[in-house]
Amino acid sequence: MALVESRFIRGGVPGDWSDLPVFSDDGETFEAAISIEDGTSLYGTGEIAGPLLRNGAVTETWTEQPYREDPPPDLFALEYDDQLPNLYQAHPWVLAVRADGSSFGVLADTTYRTEIDLRNGIGFSAPAPFPVIVIQGASPQEVLIKLSELTGTIELPPLWALGYQQARWSYVPATRVAEIADEFRARSIPCDVLWVDIDYMDGFRIFTFDETLFPDPAGLNAYLHDNGFKSVWILDPGVKAEPEYFVYDEGLLGDHFIREPGGDLFVAGSWPGDSVWPDYTSPETRQWWQSYLDELLGNGVDGIWIDLNEPSIVAPPTELFPEDLVHRGGGDLTPGTHARYHNVYGLLMSQATHEGMKIARPDRRPFLLSRSNYIGGQRYAAMWTGDNSASWNHLYWSVTMTLNMGLSGQPFAGPDIGGFWRAPSPELYAHWIGVGAFFPFSRTHTMQLSPDQEPWSYGPEVEALSRLAIERRYRLLPYIYTLFREASVNGLPVWRPVFFADPADVRLRGEDHAFLIGNDVLVLPDLMQTDSHPFEAPSGIWREFTLVGEDLEQMPELPVLKIRGGAIVPLGRVVQSTAQALLEPLTLLVSLDADGRAHGVLYEDDGEGYEYLARDYLLTTYTAERVGQTVEVQIGGAEGERERPDRTVEVVVVTDGGSFRGAGPETGTITVSLE
Repeated sequence: MALVESRFIRGGVPGDWSDLPVFSDDGETFEAAISIEDGTSLYGTGEIAGPLLRNGAVTETWTEQPYREDPPPDLFALEYDDQLPNLYQAHPWVLAVRADGSSFGVLADTTYRTEIDLRNGIGFSAPAPFPVIVIQGASPQEVLIKLSELTGTIELPPLWALGYQQARWSYVPATRVAEIADEFRARSIPCDVLWVDIDYMDGFRIFTFDETLFPDPAGLNAYLHDNGFKSVWILDPGVKAEPEYFVYDEGLLGDHFIREPGGDLFVAGSWPGDSVWPDYTSPETRQWWQSYLDELLGNGVDGIWIDLNEPSIVAPPTELFPEDLVHRGGGDLTPGTHARYHNVYGLLMSQATHEGMKIARPDRRPFLLSRSNYIGGQRYAAMWTGDNSASWNHLYWSVTMTLNMGLSGQPFAGPDIGGFWRAPSPELYAHWIGVGAFFPFSRTHTMQLSPDQEPWSYGPEVEALSRLAIERRYRLLPYIYTLFREASVNGLPVWRPVFFADPADVRLRGEDHAFLIGNDVLVLPDLMQTDSHPFEAPSGIWREFTLVGEDLEQMPELPVLKIRGGAIVPLGRVVQSTAQALLEPLTLLVSLDADGRAHGVLYEDDGEGYEYLARDYLLTTYTAERVGQTVEVQIGGAEGERERPDRTVEVVVVTDGGSFRGAGPETGTITVSLE
């Protein structure tokens, strides 16, 4: 037997503990095997392309930029598909749902390269001994809540980070960024964030600006702010190995870079050429990295995007970091090899950057996006599904990957809408923006050599559809923000698989085209170029509703939306960005259950600061009840010390026979006639 520790967390489910792992080793590989009952469905495993249901899959936790031997060895060899066993993030975690709907989760608590084999039960294998943690629960939701007690939850993001976002590698020069902002406002397409990729730097040297292309970054950001935009700027870990470059010189002076076993600096090719990489296992190195953030953010930069932090080598992309490189550690991290610390390099960089942003701006919540991370890294950064491709398969995988990231503890996730590699057809982009407007992280992004990929780039019909899709997101944003607040408290994902509606309903286990936003909104998108997907819908009352105009009558390519019977969903108005007031007015979308009742919640705070931690927030529970031919809606309870706005609330009651409207003061009873 291997010297492996096991820990088990009971979750309210008595049982015979047949889920306990069996350990073995052959002197080089340590293994843990857990048998599963017939009818058990497996999910999680973090970031990997493929279906939601993971039974039968073999994957690997090793953070790596993908590289395919087929197709030809050009840029497109970096595209990924469902045949690759690993991608940019590492989550050695499996969520199991038994036939009766009860659940357990298994975490291999190791940072080493780990194989996850789900062909016959649940198997983990790694090159070093590792603890296994088993979490039992009455439902998958309960297991995820208990997982968050171990690995942490996201910090509540700023409201603007939940708006629609637009990126490209790269918008250059600075005037082009301003032109894109102007186009969004001129075309009345809502957008909160514009992204600035690597070409803003001087020769790709991090913490510098190209004086010709971006002569006044503070002025550019001021212009964006004046027009209701935020900006996110990219950073890579690779530091140009160039004497008299201040980051390199100061990093050498502090001994902040990864070294080879013999003591030499590890040097390899990144965007600026020969580069060295910070050793984030060292507390001193993390503090050194943070020392540069104050000046960067002082230019009006709102968020930071960290890339290539698997870590990856740019040239040649087939070269890998040697596993015997030396990390010196410090604090609670012991010295170790790159084999041990590779998978958490992105997490440690995210932690250093996130904490540095809080030091630089203690009154503002950070927004950080990271390509690489490890389970638990959701505490520091959102994620995107990396360099995807403009294909129908990737449209489908963007949904399944976002769902499985949520089931792996990361609720703040989404893809590059439209695909990063290659160019989508107008039809593909139309379908992608239709569903993409609902991703927890909603951003269009594409590569340097591709055609324009803005919402207006595909002609007036797709532009109109894109506008409507994004307007739908903004109307739903109060509900989405409330769900993010819930995720920050208990770890439940914002996007949820359809089987969450009834974990015991085995029909729903493989449904991975449709998804739930929270518990109350069911989204039925069209993710296929040909044919149609036969949705497995949850039982109970689910009523179709619209958000903007007649929605599907105008744009049948948009996903169908349904609200659960018994739910009240808070809606805002269409705005051009969250710099405008969303809840003027507040709309409550009501769908009664079979007993004629409904309830829902709305979370409100200032959207960006930390005052909510001192109870400067408002969490309102609304209730609805049918009384004869009327529906009465009122406040059923409230939490927090934020002053309630003096506002009129519009109520829309969705029934099987149509919608009925009413309005009134929020603090009174609002009566809606059903006649």
